[in-house]
Parts: sequence; structure tokens; C-alpha cells
Amino acid sequence: MPTGVAIRDVREQLFAAAERVLLRDGPSALTSRAVTTEAGCAKGVLHRHFADFDAFLTELVLDRIARIDAQAAALRDAAGTGTVAGNLAGALTDLFGTVAVAIVGLITSRDELRARLRQVLPSGVPVLAEATAMIAAYLTAERGLGRVAPHADVDTLAPTLIGAGHLLFADRKGTPPHDEAVHRVVATVIAGVAP
Repeated sequence: MPTGVAIRDVREQLFAAAERVLLRDGPSALTSRAVTTEAGCAKGVLHRHFADFDAFLTELVLDRIARIDAQAAALRDAAGTGTVAGNLAGALTDLFGTVAVAIVGLITSRDELRARLRQVLPSGVPVLAEATAMIAAYLTAERGLGRVAPHADVDTLAPTLIGAGHLLFADRKGTPPHDEAVHRVVATVIAGVAP
């Protein structure tokens, strides 16, 4: 890109480029050069907007966590509609069918990124912790509506569902699981607490 030409929405373009690299080539291929090449801009563009590459990655993860917050609100709003298993299966597919699995791989592979995220998010694995909170809040809402048994251990069910969902989608090179497979896993996990 020629010098002096303004790039609109630079952060989002760089984040989208990073996601494409992550999904296509994995966390080990994610470098500042790979991101700027994918975005079609000079390497200096990234460093004009972020102190260093780990600062860029930290902002990328935090931006994607904010998207989970929006998903969480939509899932809570779905309480009382459809089926509990259907809503949960849809939420897991929406969550893990995107770049979330690759982001988790990125977080676990970069020590400096984890250290920076710990300053902002003190507990749990980022993305997975927020996703677990999303599922727990939904199950709590459904329990309040009587669609999940009063004795349901939401604090155990939520991470179980997230772990199972993560495993279903973890093979980023393979074929994503079919909706029926996700629904079957969800229905099995909640069988004792939701009709």
C-alpha cells in the first residue's frame, strides 16, 4: 500500500487479517509480517497503532472476548424460547465455529500474551472463561424459568459443555462437527437436568 494513503478501520482490518492467518496456518504462523501481508499494508502500520506485536495480540483477544459478551446477551435473551439443548448447541456452534478455538491455541502458545492478559483477566483461560460464564448465566436463567431442574449444578455443567464443545471443534483442519453431533453432546450433558 502506498505511503500516505489512509486505511479505514485499521484495527479491524488487522484483526481480521490475524484471524485469517490463525485459521489458515495456526498460531505458530502468526507474526506481525504475516498479519500485515494478509492485510495488504506495510509492517509499520501495525506498529503505529500498537506498542508491539504482543500488545496487538492482547487487543485482538480482548476484542474477541467483547464479542462473546454480545453472544452471551443474545443467549440470555433466548431463555424460555426454543429448547434448552437447541439453544446451547447453537451457542457452542456460534462460539467454536468461529476463530475462538484458534484464539485459545494462540493464548496457550504465547507466554507474553498470557502474561499481559492476566493483568486484565486475572483468572481462567481467556475466551474459555468468558464462554463458561455465558453458558452458566444462560443455564441459571433457564433454571429460574423452570426449564432446567432446580438441583442443576450450573457451575459444573457450564465448563463441561465448554470443554466438550471445544473438543468437538478443536481440529481446525478437519471438517467441523455436524449440528446433530453438537446437539447430541449437549443433550447428553444436560440429560439429567433438562427435559
